[in-house]
Amino acid sequence: MRRTQRKLDHAYENALCLTIHMGSRIVMMSDCHRGIGNWGDNFQANQNLFFAALQYYNQRKFVYIELGDGDELWENRDLREIVRIHSNQFWMMEQFYRDGRLHMLYGNHDRKKAQGKYFQNACRMGACSAQGDAGFFHGMKVEEAIRLKDSCSGLELLLVHGHQGDFWNDTLWKVTRFLVRYLWRPLELAGCNDPTSAAKNYQKKERVEQRLSAWANRHKSILIAGHTHRPAFPKPGDGYYFNDGSCVHPRCITALEIERGSISLVKWSVKVREDNMMYIGRDVLEGPVPLKEFAGITKSV
Repeated sequence: MRRTQRKLDHAYENALCLTIHMGSRIVMMSDCHRGIGNWGDNFQANQNLFFAALQYYNQRKFVYIELGDGDELWENRDLREIVRIHSNQFWMMEQFYRDGRLHMLYGNHDRKKAQGKYFQNACRMGACSAQGDAGFFHGMKVEEAIRLKDSCSGLELLLVHGHQGDFWNDTLWKVTRFLVRYLWRPLELAGCNDPTSAAKNYQKKERVEQRLSAWANRHKSILIAGHTHRPAFPKPGDGYYFNDGSCVHPRCITALEIERGSISLVKWSVKVREDNMMYIGRDVLEGPVPLKEFAGITKSV
């Protein structure tokens, strides 16, 4: 528990600080695990949902913050191939970036993106020809954490991936990456769950969420994470730990939105009209809850 406290304190102190206000529009998604389009690419089934969601948010001028594990770099070594296979998704995210509305955090599965040179080279060399030599996300720095601060109320929200609460996927991430690549992935195909994965191991998921929640409760500060793939949306006074879920749920993706000073948990999925026409729709699962309802019970670290 103390290790998690130290890790999150460090993330808070070194976080990128962004100011928000009543007019801010922000969407947070994580755990896309974009792969190389093969049988092991968990993102493949939901890629159209993701693209439709981003198109919706781009048209409405939302800021898109990806809370880590956007790309699957444990099972795949080459980010350039991921960029090439999912160039349409990267093209859409580039529209946000060119308008100053994109921020990325790294998680345990895409921690190598913290290495700026590696990330920039992959995004340039993996880009489609239409992008030219510039590639995607020129000059972008992938962060460990972001702090959102309300300019009026002083309310702060700390955004992290969440692996800081997971010893195997943080401190021993290289060991876990090796096991995933060469042991657990083949066994998973035979029906065994990876015991190192917080997303697939229920008890591990509970422990990680308890550690993250403990930090948030201790500092009385809102913490928004991904990592466990399980959405969390507390009521004011019942806790401070939020989770945006993931983009690899069966048949849907989930996200957290901040708009007009309120926060909501939403789901994107395929729907069918009465005339049997299929479309991609958005449903609000929780909220919207005004952030000001947390302002009186939260404070900075």
